Amino acid sequence: MDALFVNIPSGVGSHRKDLKLNPKELAEVLRKGVRWTIERGYGSSEDSDHIEALGRIPGADPDRVSNRALERGRAQLGTLGSGNHFVEVGYIDEVYDREAASVMGLEKDQMTILVHTGSRGLGHQVCDDYIRVMLEASKKYGIQLPDPQLCSAPVESKEGKNYLAAMACAANFAFVNRQMITHWVRETFEQVFRMGPRDLGLGLVYDVCHNMAKMETHLVEGVQMDLCVHRKGATRAFPPDHPEIPEAYRKIGQPVLIPGDMGRCSYVLVGTDQGYLETFGSACHGAGRLMSRHQAKKAAKGRAIYRELEDKGIIVKAASKATLVEEIPDAYKDVNDVVNVVQGAGIGKKVVKLRPLGVIKG
Repeated sequence: MDALFVNIPSGVGSHRKDLKLNPKELAEVLRKGVRWTIERGYGSSEDSDHIEALGRIPGADPDRVSNRALERGRAQLGTLGSGNHFVEVGYIDEVYDREAASVMGLEKDQMTILVHTGSRGLGHQVCDDYIRVMLEASKKYGIQLPDPQLCSAPVESKEGKNYLAAMACAANFAFVNRQMITHWVRETFEQVFRMGPRDLGLGLVYDVCHNMAKMETHLVEGVQMDLCVHRKGATRAFPPDHPEIPEAYRKIGQPVLIPGDMGRCSYVLVGTDQGYLETFGSACHGAGRLMSRHQAKKAAKGRAIYRELEDKGIIVKAASKATLVEEIPDAYKDVNDVVNVVQGAGIGKKVVKLRPLGVIKG
């Protein structure tokens, strides 16, 4: 965990001294996505086969991204960031579906690494910039808003097209960011255990977006329709035989990753036919918070969170104490309950449960 903490910068405003892209290189990242990373030796084509949309959302246009957003992203590639973002080393505690687990290469007591992060300051700035654009667009197109945060514009409008092009840039940045962190995780394991990549077997199971809007075709009241599907706090969960999931997983359905908190567990599921029909192929992307960050700070007052987790056999490395207290396990719903609801509703099907051994928080 010490080595991972050194090799993967984390925390607010974290950046890499050894990787600061010039404007032309950053534009390539935003257009190409994971292909840019693999061309530079950070992984292989086998990785991109196991990434949603092969690690590149089409239609990205860097000219639709503000200079401020570009500047924020330029030094932050390959960094974890803060808040609920993490790298977690754990192991498979339970197997529920042996066939699906076997297809993914997962087995009981095997070690796993979960990476949760996104498009960093670049994506945050894209959101801020376009909220202002959309507030004006809502007035322009006569859209009545129950809440200003629901500001919007028609998909085919100039504002709508510009936002989708900018959002695709942020998504591609996020794909690259996670791929580079995956590369440094692999390098760290190789260094610490003095083993080669073939012996370690750190293959990518799946990389899936969250907080995205994507153009997809779905059945609505018996009619196939092209839709803009918004997944906010949600992730894609496509069923068996869907053409957009990796060929290796067609028989079982798309892997669905639902992390819990740093003190309990996380799950890997697969998408279902029922979920595809009822939720446009979507599931939650985490347990979800029970407490606000302010409430979590109050609840953690006077407690030794590091020691509490250490007593459970979990090593935690955090860039700041503030992040650690905001992310205490009791600030989140129990992921066991959440995943049981997901399975009970037929949205996803449990494959394995993961237990944490070590966690890096920003």
